[in-house]
Amino acid sequence: MTTVNNIETPYTLNLKTGDPEAKRFQILKYFRQTYETYEKLFEPFTSEKAFTERADPLRHPLIFYYGHTATFFVNKLIMGKFLKERVDPQFENTFAIGVDEMSWDDLNDAHYQWPESSEVKAYRDRVRQIVEQIILETPLSLPIAWDSVFWVVMMGIEHERIHLETSSVLIRQLPLKYLQSSTTWGICPNIGTPPQKNKLISVDGGTVNLGKPLDHPLYGWDNEYGKHCVSVAPFRASQFLVSNGEFKSFVDDQGYSKQQYWTEEGWSWVQYQKAEFPRFWRVQPDGSWNLRLMLEEIEMPWSWPVEVNYLEAKAFCHWKSEQTGSPIRLPMEEEWHRLIDFAEVTDVMEWSEAPGNLNLEKYASPCPVDNHAFGEFYDLLGNAWQWTETPISGFKGFQVHPWYDDFSTPTFDTQHNLIKGGSWISTGNEIARHARYAFRRHFYQHAGFRYIETETPIVLKDDRYETDLEVCQYCESHYGSEENAGGNYAEKIAQLAMAERINQPKKKALHFGCKTGRTAFELAVEFDEVLGLDESARTIKVGVTLQKNGYLRYTHPKEGEIMNFREVQLRDLGLYDVRNKVQFQQSDPGNMKSIYKGYDLLIADQVLESCYYPEKFLHSLGNRILPEGTLIISSHYSWDEKYTPKDKWLGGYRDEHTGENVDTLDSIKSILSPQFVLEKVVPFIPFVLPHNQRKKDAFQCEISVWRKVGIIA
Repeated sequence: MTTVNNIETPYTLNLKTGDPEAKRFQILKYFRQTYETYEKLFEPFTSEKAFTERADPLRHPLIFYYGHTATFFVNKLIMGKFLKERVDPQFENTFAIGVDEMSWDDLNDAHYQWPESSEVKAYRDRVRQIVEQIILETPLSLPIAWDSVFWVVMMGIEHERIHLETSSVLIRQLPLKYLQSSTTWGICPNIGTPPQKNKLISVDGGTVNLGKPLDHPLYGWDNEYGKHCVSVAPFRASQFLVSNGEFKSFVDDQGYSKQQYWTEEGWSWVQYQKAEFPRFWRVQPDGSWNLRLMLEEIEMPWSWPVEVNYLEAKAFCHWKSEQTGSPIRLPMEEEWHRLIDFAEVTDVMEWSEAPGNLNLEKYASPCPVDNHAFGEFYDLLGNAWQWTETPISGFKGFQVHPWYDDFSTPTFDTQHNLIKGGSWISTGNEIARHARYAFRRHFYQHAGFRYIETETPIVLKDDRYETDLEVCQYCESHYGSEENAGGNYAEKIAQLAMAERINQPKKKALHFGCKTGRTAFELAVEFDEVLGLDESARTIKVGVTLQKNGYLRYTHPKEGEIMNFREVQLRDLGLYDVRNKVQFQQSDPGNMKSIYKGYDLLIADQVLESCYYPEKFLHSLGNRILPEGTLIISSHYSWDEKYTPKDKWLGGYRDEHTGENVDTLDSIKSILSPQFVLEKVVPFIPFVLPHNQRKKDAFQCEISVWRKVGIIA
């Protein structure tokens, strides 16, 4: 670790061995350095407008990301039951969700009143104090496991380091009038001349073992774990990353206007963007070129790596194949790993300083592609990320972390390709050997590419079937045969709800706890608009797939490793023509956004028993439902301290003062009165969650139906 540009850059920590008290202070230092470096990223802003201007139409303004990383700490500590009270519920709602181009991300500015940056800084200071107190006062033992509060702290730290990089890309897209140069973020002074030839060097074939064990000493994201072993054939790889100078030949040959070089997705992107050259290139009136960096624009450094999206990198490879008559393409993930194994590249735990332009140890910019050698190759790590042909998916044995189930699985959609090797601003987990980060193919990061020559065809994992075991259980419950699902609970709830609204307005319905979406689609038969909400992005992505495509494929265990392969067609269910009336979003029931209001019907479906503060959730419902609207609560009352602290249970315990049993329904009546009148109780609609063809979890859900009275507060 070194210090450059007044930024200290320690490496990610060994969480398995050492003295526990020494480890505590290492974590504290790592947290402070991360938190402070992230705030330095926003110091060059010259006006409040820099925080609220949309740098990218597919992203929130930067004020969101300024608050988001602090909110993440709070939300995960709350979820893990390590923090009892929120710091600022409004901020922890506003800054919670919306960092990738997912259809459930709410990017509508009309839904937000962005605070002043000074308010967010004050909030960040409060969060910092709380996290530091947790680090200093919580007992620590080694090794630090997934269920430790210190794992959550490390999760927050590594999450903020990711946003250090992704936010820098957004800043790079802001108008320069909102920014000023900074000695903290000093760029490489060497523009240089690109190498005359980017020769291809032979790489021996070999076996590549991907995935790391659960007892690995470094922090890891869920997609890094598991096992994947593959034999890689010999290939030849470019000695350097493709430089701006090398890519210029493709631009000069009118590559952006020749459809034959582009995939169908790529050509659609070119036409939509009207792209003629990479996003950060700037052509001058005299025909010369400049390059936009994070805080400034400079004369084009032709020797630096070109920074493009996957679609552009792929098109260049097609063009290069035509020019050379050789099969040129981007490497697969395993080929990139074979390359670094062949070059004997060490991992972060073995470094005293970074071997390339990464970890902010060299510059706050790229540098010439021939500056950092790894044997015969250059920039195998650092300078710019390297696009691969591989869409991210889980390895065998993949399992999600229970406190961050939407880190990886929403990207297992074949639309997010892996980038490898890190960039100049990559730090922490990002620069470790096992790191696996992926972005949509049209996104820009600080990413370029190297190409390989090989006759080996691209082999992509077929992820057209949903295979997440827990998600597939809900798929089977919602869309499987009645024999396996024990009667379709999701359909019955919708039928009950629509029966309660006969001869009454059916404009807007909200289904909280929608899981994979069957009830929401059924409601759309009669309602004009239906919104499905759920805590888990893993489940709502199924609803999104069905809404978009009209069909879904998933696997469900028959017995052992033998799988049934299912296909659901909304058309077969009579729901295809109503699917566009349905939307899905992710939401925390304990801290819902204020925009969720004006509903004729609201269904809270098995939400109470999984909510960490169910009383607060119930109190919030009055302002969301229109007068004479219908509220339906379905619950099996299975209170569990794993989800809800015992002092927040609504029932299922004996009152310590009276000695009387406390019944959940009585508590619900007390909380909802006087805004709601209980219309009826429908006892015990069965809900069945099938593990396999013969094993099922069965729940008896009590349904209470309520009518909203009075005026919305």
